[in-house]
Amino acid sequence: MSAPVVPAALADQVGPTEAGAAWLERLPGLIEQARERWGLTIEAPFPTGTAGWTAPARTRDGGEVVVKIVFPHAEAEAEPVGLRLWSGRGGPELLAHDPASWSLLLRRIRPGHDLSHDEDLSRRPPEQRLEIAAELLATLHAAPLGDPPAPLPRLSDYTAELAAILRERTPRHAPALGADRGLLSEAAALLEDLPREARPRPVHGDANPGNLLADDATGTRRWVAIDPKPMLGDPAYDPAPLLSQVDDPFRSEDATTLLRRRTRVVAATTGLDAGRVAAWAMARAAESALWRADKLGDPDGAGAELAQARAWSRLAV
Repeated sequence: MSAPVVPAALADQVGPTEAGAAWLERLPGLIEQARERWGLTIEAPFPTGTAGWTAPARTRDGGEVVVKIVFPHAEAEAEPVGLRLWSGRGGPELLAHDPASWSLLLRRIRPGHDLSHDEDLSRRPPEQRLEIAAELLATLHAAPLGDPPAPLPRLSDYTAELAAILRERTPRHAPALGADRGLLSEAAALLEDLPREARPRPVHGDANPGNLLADDATGTRRWVAIDPKPMLGDPAYDPAPLLSQVDDPFRSEDATTLLRRRTRVVAATTGLDAGRVAAWAMARAAESALWRADKLGDPDGAGAELAQARAWSRLAV
């Protein structure tokens, strides 16, 4: 067996750490185990993806599948739980899972392009893409948790940790960034308070346009959410990446008005409160800005995200 290709994006993200380098050394064996376990003919991996090795494959009977071998890390622990929860109901169909090797077998999605690369939708206003995404989020949020409930981590625990980290980073990075400490303090408070005020529902956790794929398996175009970081918490947490990334609203001369209109579109489709959606977006942008300054040493990127947080703060309640 020839050595498997490791996409550059995955190697760059995982390889620099000791644990990541050790996992990359084990990866050929993990791929071979998946091939034998599920009787697969595995093709070259997809070039994207920074947290796992993912490749198209065929089963012995010719079925089109995707094998995903995840780099073990905390944010990915609950992915199989979310995939089971949403399998065929807003998420890709999960066919098999091997917990020991962090390996997943999924039905392949065709045509499989993401929301940002749909040729038809690219000719329409971005609000139509947001409506489609919001309909999918509503489906995910409405999934029954089962009895006993699916063992999802709590969003409140995750964001409480983020709040503590944000407060620790503020005095170290705010002066150099010229950041508004009041805004950062409010963001930390929102990360703690927002989860306490909502009825918990299953949330995707990483609902960006690249994780929403077109699926024509039933003969009718539907959209499927992949790569979840599922948690149990406030569903208003989910829309922020879609609102910020479906195009670049912050290039508009009046970003606040544009964000207000688009947030109302998402709120009307999902039944969420527009002010809460904006509050989560503000808190997440502020936290991400200081993460970027601290971990990436990127003051320009951090400044851009702080500007986004200020725009969102005008809409938050």
